[in-house]
Amino acid sequence: RAVMTYIAKKCGICFRPPSIVLIYKDDSEDKTRQRIMPVRNFSRFSDCSLAAEQLKNNPRHKAYLEGVSLRQLQKLYSLLKGHLGGESLAESLEKFQQEETIDPEEDMNKLDDKELAKRKSIMDELFEKNRKKKDDPDFIYDIEVEFPQDEQLESCGWDVESDEEI
Repeated sequence: RAVMTYIAKKCGICFRPPSIVLIYKDDSEDKTRQRIMPVRNFSRFSDCSLAAEQLKNNPRHKAYLEGVSLRQLQKLYSLLKGHLGGESLAESLEKFQQEETIDPEEDMNKLDDKELAKRKSIMDELFEKNRKKKDDPDFIYDIEVEFPQDEQLESCGWDVESDEEI
């Protein structure tokens, strides 16, 4: 049997009945299809990261979810969790947004491993989202930038050689 490739187009959540809905393209027949993956045994006390990992590794759905990031699935689960906890969609989205924002003032040395890993994956995802890829229309290989030389370059205190004791 030939290997099927599915290209994920959109992934969303349905509250009633709780399910994750994937719109994907089937490479072999050029059709856009919808796959509904019911969410079972999930409550407002469930762990979204765990649920996302279990779904992504579920043998029945694995091939379809290849192109959906773990973070995207975590987000969908956190929206469902908020819904089960009585939050409006707007409230859940805002809460997720706050959790997903990197605070530049935060001291990451004080975080535990789990929180640190979370921040790292947020940064990785942001990096990927903003990164220019070879097939982007505005991708330029080997950009050369001229830096203006006429302005006097400011020197730093520690650029200057001195015999002062520190």
